Amino acid sequence: MRLKMIDRGLGIRQRILMSTIGALVGGRAPDIARVLHYRGELFGDVMRAWTHRVMRGNSLWSVAERELFAAFTASRNHCVF
Repeated sequence: MRLKMIDRGLGIRQRILMSTIGALVGGRAPDIARVLHYRGELFGDVMRAWTHRVMRGNSLWSVAERELFAAFTASRNHCVF
């Protein structure tokens, strides 16, 4: 199910951001970008902080290894990464 509000964005800043991201990736902005920027105070801010800690925090694995794991998992799940 798609929420039309997430597709449209809340305001002009979100629409500009999604258009910019879409232009950079050569199409539509990925759904995860749309969700993270839709009412960030409810979900996006927390999710971004958690992802940053997981991908950049202390670990036995390097950042590159963690990025590779994420890309491989996304590809196996048929997700655009």
